[in-house]
Amino acid sequence: MADLTLHELSKKMAKLDFAMLNTQSSGGEMTARPMSNNGDVEYSGDSYFFAYADSRKVADISGTPQVCLTYTGAAGMLGGPPLFVAVEGQASLIHDKAEFEAHWTKDLDRYFPDGIDTPGIVMIKVHADRIRYWDGGDEGELRA
Repeated sequence: MADLTLHELSKKMAKLDFAMLNTQSSGGEMTARPMSNNGDVEYSGDSYFFAYADSRKVADISGTPQVCLTYTGAAGMLGGPPLFVAVEGQASLIHDKAEFEAHWTKDLDRYFPDGIDTPGIVMIKVHADRIRYWDGGDEGELRA
């Protein structure tokens, strides 16, 4: 079993665009929803997602910023093993349009018709504290 570096894990995660974002509501319930990195998948321990400020996920993060992201990658060609990644971290809400622009892709226009000027848009940044991964027979943990 070989321990992966964050750089090595990032290469394996490059094709994993979708994550399940797990949050805790003010009533203590856990919930999860799919979120897309929108092609911004170069992973350095931070993940970025866009949302509307009045959404439940944003309310959850405002109350409890500890979140978990889970990624699942299908088995590779020729029967290679699937990749599973769980990221525990701290979410923050960003309202800065310059930051939006740094992580914006054209595909987001589908959901946010006025681009970075869409009223009520917010960016969610998840900074990893701990990353667990399972890659076939290899598994490990990284601290960010």
